[in-house]
Amino acid sequence: MKRFLIPALFLFLAACATDQGGPQPPVAEKSPEKLEIHGDVRTDDYFWMRLSNAQKNADSPDEQTRRVLDYLEAENNYLQAVMEPTGALQDSLYEEIVGRMPREDVSVPVSLNGYSYYTRYEEGNQYPLYCRKPLEEDAEEEIMLDGPEMARGKAYFSIGEREVSEDNQWLAFTMDTVSRRQYTVYFKNLSSGELLPERIDNAQGITWANDNQTVFYSKKDPETLRIYQIYKHVLGSDPATDELVYEETDTTFNCYVQKSRSRDYLMLVSAHSEWTEYRYLDADTPGGEWTLFQPREKGLIHYVDHIDDYFVIRTNLDAKNYRLMKCPENATSKSDWVDFIPYNPEVLFEDMDHFENFSVLGERKDGLVQLHVIDRRDMSEYYIGFDDAAYNAYTTGNPEYRTNALRYEYSSFARPSTVYAYNMDSRERTLLKQDEVLGGDFDPDNYQVERIMATARDGASVPVSIVYHRDTERSPETPLLLYGYGSYGSNVDPSFSYSRLSLLDRGFIFAIAHIRGSQTLGRAWYEDGKLLNKKNTFYDFIDAGKYLVDAGYTSPGHLYAMGGSAGGLLMGAVVNMEPGLWNGVIAAVPFVDVISTMLDESIPLTTFEFDEWGNPTDPEYYTYMLSYSPYDNVEKKGYPNMLVTTGYWDSQVQYWEPAKWVAKLRDYKTDDHILLLDTNMDVGHGGASGRFERYRRTALEYAFLLQLERGGFGE
Repeated sequence: MKRFLIPALFLFLAACATDQGGPQPPVAEKSPEKLEIHGDVRTDDYFWMRLSNAQKNADSPDEQTRRVLDYLEAENNYLQAVMEPTGALQDSLYEEIVGRMPREDVSVPVSLNGYSYYTRYEEGNQYPLYCRKPLEEDAEEEIMLDGPEMARGKAYFSIGEREVSEDNQWLAFTMDTVSRRQYTVYFKNLSSGELLPERIDNAQGITWANDNQTVFYSKKDPETLRIYQIYKHVLGSDPATDELVYEETDTTFNCYVQKSRSRDYLMLVSAHSEWTEYRYLDADTPGGEWTLFQPREKGLIHYVDHIDDYFVIRTNLDAKNYRLMKCPENATSKSDWVDFIPYNPEVLFEDMDHFENFSVLGERKDGLVQLHVIDRRDMSEYYIGFDDAAYNAYTTGNPEYRTNALRYEYSSFARPSTVYAYNMDSRERTLLKQDEVLGGDFDPDNYQVERIMATARDGASVPVSIVYHRDTERSPETPLLLYGYGSYGSNVDPSFSYSRLSLLDRGFIFAIAHIRGSQTLGRAWYEDGKLLNKKNTFYDFIDAGKYLVDAGYTSPGHLYAMGGSAGGLLMGAVVNMEPGLWNGVIAAVPFVDVISTMLDESIPLTTFEFDEWGNPTDPEYYTYMLSYSPYDNVEKKGYPNMLVTTGYWDSQVQYWEPAKWVAKLRDYKTDDHILLLDTNMDVGHGGASGRFERYRRTALEYAFLLQLERGGFGE
């Protein structure tokens, strides 16, 4: 259906004509908006690109919505025209990537409460079947949810949570068909297959009480998407009558309910990036009163679980890198907490799994993951060792409490994901599954994995994980893709990628810079890359790139950068600060309009991220954030070749941030390098939902890089 084009759009639509020797980029209309705070005035020429949820969902688009849709369409048309010569390459890359992946696949079964749960893919389907079997010989499979059938006819489809009642009779699950992470809860009788008529919209965090009739769930604010209410639902009742059991009034907090490891308690958690608060309730008495564990205290982070007859606490109480403590069931204030094991400030204590006789701690030392096993019967301890120079390992699929078998997953740049069962008594491990790489020519020994330390401008040593094919020589002519994130304390560990092989086998080096803002080197590494230290994140990435150039891995003419979301902010900052260092940059769903977003508390994520970026209503933070905000720092100068991607329904980084950024870059940049915007009109932050379909965009990104290595796009 052809849209009606209002006259004001003629400028950028006409600019797509190809009478100048090739496709010409659209030129967005300017409509200056004055934004003033603290006596400072910013002019936003593209403020008009922002739409409300109501405008986006309207059956009949209003004038502004048509302006936005037509602009995004013009950018998509330009992208297609520029990338048209790479069409065969994109198809080849896509088929190559998905061709490495088994069409039929089954996850490693997870045992819980007398059943074995797993997912499996059948030939020709992009969505899995969600299955279970009784733990009996020759038991028949039960298909709880038929993903392919449920996804039929939907542009986007995602099953979120799946929680089975303690008596194994009821399945509560969530589904999203918009890609805005606003889920609907459904209930299914697993004996009869009946789907109950009751639905709960805009909900998540479903947790069963032990009576098999009561479910606790969280509700989101429909505008900001902050998870702020906890409700109690009883099967068979009208969700409109559900009881509100808790509301988090502090707009910087989220809240949710979870069940303790012992399954004896329900835990109601209020969470902030810098402090937490817990309440607990006997899971057998869902109508009872919640008990406060420890009053919230600014700066005090604690994560609580229950085992045996006491609570265990992972906390930063007098421990920057977290310690493990415990307390009795009837005395839970922090004055009652005692060390479970002595605090070790040299390791970052990241997570914990508890079993009947063992506790397993996920730790990080010198940037590398360790699994620390403690036998609680005699408090003896040991570590599970790993051999690669750079790798990723984590515990997974361990819902059973009364077992001595620990399940963990391991991979590296060169080693496909492998799931092991580890006997914590005998210390023997059993291979359960290793992901298969089809095609017949994959050999992990063909890939060189390295870990180096790059020196930042202030003397800090930044870990960099590297992989390349053994036939690839390090030289100024060698292409290298440097990836980074560096926010929220999130770590990007070296793990295997089916798709990345397509770059490595074509002579690319791939590297991850473990920059400040992550917790790779501990909590201090994170704190030194946030708030008023945020620029360290950008400097570390730039300096890692320069270090790789100086070490002879590549040169600026063949160096590429990539990051997504907050990593897209990183991309926006580094192309402003050091545009000549990169031949090309991929910014995926980039958070680039920092000041405007953080000043608008109606936008999802804003209020509970003040402790990550700062609150710009404070002049000190405003000035600092303004000094690096990518959108506000675009200048009239040359920029590298760039591909920017977004999703129209993105709830994490609204589509208008990358759209405005690209429009401004087009107006300001003085070079003839390619600048492309790819807006997927059907998806949100995570991209396409299909198992294989998501690799269409990967193929586009790789084709962009490979075409630049082949000499560019004929500009």
